[in-house]
Amino acid sequence: MTMEGPTQSFVDELIICENVHKWFGEFEALRGVNLRVKPGEVIVIIGPSGSGKSTFIRCINRLEEHQEGRIIVDGIELSHDLRNIQEIRREVGMVFQQFNLFPHLTVLDNITLAPINVRKWTRDHAEEIAMTWLTRVGIPEQANKYPGQLSGGQQQRVAIARTLTMQPKILLFDEPTSALDPEMISEVLDVMRDLARAGYTILAVTHEMGFAREVADRVIFFDAGQVVESSKPEEFFTNPKEERTQLFLNQILHH
Repeated sequence: MTMEGPTQSFVDELIICENVHKWFGEFEALRGVNLRVKPGEVIVIIGPSGSGKSTFIRCINRLEEHQEGRIIVDGIELSHDLRNIQEIRREVGMVFQQFNLFPHLTVLDNITLAPINVRKWTRDHAEEIAMTWLTRVGIPEQANKYPGQLSGGQQQRVAIARTLTMQPKILLFDEPTSALDPEMISEVLDVMRDLARAGYTILAVTHEMGFAREVADRVIFFDAGQVVESSKPEEFFTNPKEERTQLFLNQILHH
């Protein structure tokens, strides 16, 4: 299965985060995060629960608002300007842990809702693109079913097809396999692998170390709201430099 690649970007760095801070009340969830991502780069973010991983990627499409520092996506800075936020959200697709599908709509209607309303596509055009993506994620025959008739793995693949139909340049995955039964995890990771090979810029928060090892250009270890370590997978897994990274890897790789 070959994936069509994303629309090209003309910036050297698609995502620039400089000294990003985020508080929830008294709690500082992000403590000066710096990250730069080139077009087509695949970044896997790992770290313990509550380390700020999900909060960080949710700041990139303004599902959470950062209070300090700068986030620039495809040359546009995230500010309070709603036009900027809307523009960035058109470039950034997000796949969540929960599939967030509307139970009363068919798979096809779930996927075409946003393109028809946001991109102002005709229904025919939206359905054509939606079917292309359902075919690519391997479930075209599910188009007229309702989410409740599908397995968790199929629902997550629908959610990925829905995101891709909007033609984003950047894909954010927030623990996309953690709500799935073990036998369904691989079918979702296979789709993510294909997207990585097709040249999408991907930031994925995940616990799937095999995926990180195989697909990531860089693995980033988050702890206590900070980037503790960032390196290529082979180096990250065989020779982590920071003690906190070593401890974390020991815990998860030897369980």
